[in-house]
Amino acid sequence: MRLAVMQGRLLPPYDGHFQSFPLSRWREEFSLAQRAGIDAIEWIYDSVGEDGNPLNTDAGLAEMAQLSEKHSIAVVSVCADYFMEHPFLRVSPAELEVRIDKLLWLLERCKLAGIQRMVLPFVDNSRIENETDQDEVVRILSGALMAAEKAGIELHLETSLGPEQFSLLLARLPHPFLKVNYDSGNSASLGYDASEEIASYGERIGSVHIKDRIRGGGTVPLGSGNANIPVLLSNLSRTAYKGDFVMQIARDEPGMELDWIAKNRELVRSQLQEAGFGRGKNR
Repeated sequence: MRLAVMQGRLLPPYDGHFQSFPLSRWREEFSLAQRAGIDAIEWIYDSVGEDGNPLNTDAGLAEMAQLSEKHSIAVVSVCADYFMEHPFLRVSPAELEVRIDKLLWLLERCKLAGIQRMVLPFVDNSRIENETDQDEVVRILSGALMAAEKAGIELHLETSLGPEQFSLLLARLPHPFLKVNYDSGNSASLGYDASEEIASYGERIGSVHIKDRIRGGGTVPLGSGNANIPVLLSNLSRTAYKGDFVMQIARDEPGMELDWIAKNRELVRSQLQEAGFGRGKNR
């Protein structure tokens, strides 16, 4: 089990974006994460910082690896927000072909980077709205999973589907490299019950984003919204979950990022320990 942070949270928002690849300052986050007592960074691949993302070049990959080793900060996951901005659904066949090619290319780059999982967000602009969308997701992922398995990279789906719908979709994609990214804040915002969700598909959860949101609203500091993190962790601890926990928490005042992450790290670690994580049982 590792406690990670979403890329960019240790720095002020880049160019006004709440979450994006920090184009000009990404190197700084390795030392900041080390100072904050964090184990890993979940990398971001999006269109905002696409051209300057080190995943694009062999020289960039080498620099990532060097910084990772120097500061003992793992990079084993990527959040592919690019596919929220360029969704697979409700697009022309030509657009879809380009985006699938992009996914296959990104899998190869992640393989070279030693990344072990990719979070694919099917939320907001890329949300799954109906059965037609579900059929399309199954078709797209059935092909992509062959490439993912070859690259040794799991695909983790983040969706806005309710527990029953999501469970039915997962049943159509039984591939061992297809897992769930559970986002505590998004589930709280949608009014879903964590106990019901974990009962429906807990054995397929491969990674967890820790954040808090108000029902029907935005991200707020941990403990001030509708996400009941202790209940989530208690239920999750009864499964065989051995994945990472990624802090995707609300931001504090600009310039206070390091102290804010360190403070939230202590809160989350205490909640994890209370739920039984880190005591050998879920390692």
